Amino acid sequence: MKRFKALDVFRGLTICLMIIVNTTGDWDFTFAPLLHANWHGFTPTDLVFPSFLFAVGNAFAFVKTRWADKPLSEVFQKIIKRTLIIFFLGYLMYWFPFVSWTDSGDLTMVPFSETRILGVLQRIAICYFIGAVMIYFLTNRQLIIASGVILLGYWGLLSAFGDYTLEGNLVRTVDRFLLGDSHLYGGDGIPFDPEGLLSTLPAICNVIGGYLVGKFVIQGGINYEKLSKMLMVGAGLLVLAYLWNMSFPVNKKLWTSSFVILTTGLDIIVLSILIYSIEFVKKPVNYYFFEVFGKNSLFIYLLSEYLAITMLFIRVDGNQSLYSYIYEKGFSWIGPYYGAFAFALVFMLLCWAIGLWLDKKRIYIKV
Repeated sequence: MKRFKALDVFRGLTICLMIIVNTTGDWDFTFAPLLHANWHGFTPTDLVFPSFLFAVGNAFAFVKTRWADKPLSEVFQKIIKRTLIIFFLGYLMYWFPFVSWTDSGDLTMVPFSETRILGVLQRIAICYFIGAVMIYFLTNRQLIIASGVILLGYWGLLSAFGDYTLEGNLVRTVDRFLLGDSHLYGGDGIPFDPEGLLSTLPAICNVIGGYLVGKFVIQGGINYEKLSKMLMVGAGLLVLAYLWNMSFPVNKKLWTSSFVILTTGLDIIVLSILIYSIEFVKKPVNYYFFEVFGKNSLFIYLLSEYLAITMLFIRVDGNQSLYSYIYEKGFSWIGPYYGAFAFALVFMLLCWAIGLWLDKKRIYIKV
């Protein structure tokens, strides 16, 4: 089956943006569009993670065609293996480098009891597994119905058992009961994980949406009629998200149902624009820069995270991290906001250069 370049470009664009928003030189001086919304609301950065899940769904459109001639046991063995590897890599990423600095400048082991269990890759793993099972067994119509049930059911649960505040939401209650405070993210001031167990349920619908759109694109090729239908669906989802936001606010950290609808609609529109600029114009736009990220997407993302964590851990010039040292010496002179942005761009380009080398060597690291 023919691969559509636009789908690879979309995945690469997502990874590129993920690296930029995750590696600003100084979080106190980061442009607002490159920060997540504090709670309710939406910024361009909030689109990045759901777009990665959407891209995971796109990939299923190709994978499912290869499932047909394989026994169920073999298919599920691969699905389970990939799920466990991605989840474990994500868990290790938050534990790495397994030691931390004390106030006196010594190193101490980070005990398992203080490790964060959930996270970005862990959510991707769970959504990959449940999405794969649903896609394997259900028809397109059943997938749409199931997604509707999940989104409406999630809305009902959060409204019936708690509220939509940081302190009182059901997502936090479930995670604290099942995992305990010490295993949750604490960056919002209290134990609360923006990649919580319960809020992973609606995130599955981003994967389902990506699969349905990907399948629609690759079956029979793309034409103006199909492209116009995609744009209409995308616009319709934006209207639905706007209306749903009035009663169930768009919120990335709770991954509300309105957030799922909004991000899926935006992803469809972005993908439509990419398809048009590649497939329909006389002089197609060259997106090779983003294809480099797309061809080794998971590896480059992991590389960026582990590299940043290592730079934050290494101490130089007293008790300063290598990360902040490089920013201050090499980028802060540009100005607080532009310097922080320049640092993120250079960091992203370093990861891209490694990806380019891998592509030139035809090395593609799959999980």
